[in-house]
Amino acid sequence: MSALPVSWLNDVRWDEHGLVPVIAQELGSGDVVMFAWMNREALQKTAELGRAVYFSRSRKKLWFKGEESGHEQTVHEIRLDCDNDVVLLKITQQGHEPGIACHTGRHSCFFQKLENGVWTAVDPVLKDPSEIYASGNGHV
Repeated sequence: MSALPVSWLNDVRWDEHGLVPVIAQELGSGDVVMFAWMNREALQKTAELGRAVYFSRSRKKLWFKGEESGHEQTVHEIRLDCDNDVVLLKITQQGHEPGIACHTGRHSCFFQKLENGVWTAVDPVLKDPSEIYASGNGHV
């Protein structure tokens, strides 16, 4: 299989750190399951592999979603917003039913809802993070 041309990467408006924000949206449900960052290499690998590859700002390296947890994201579509500065991935979350995208063991990272001036966890933990990670912490 030949590599994709990379000129399309030049259309992305990268920030001053060479990153672009990325939203992962579940194809079937439409749920927004997570937000992350990509650099040029991560976006290129995502397109080539058909699986989500992000850039970890804290570790300063590529992060293959699911490399520790097994909760990979199969990428069906890659979209760019009207300002060319936000990427949307249409994904299928792998590794658990329903899929776990969050390192807290929840389906979505957006599990807290503002209710009466307080952030309240409204989505259940599907799997204890200590069962997902050997060290008990990290990103999925």
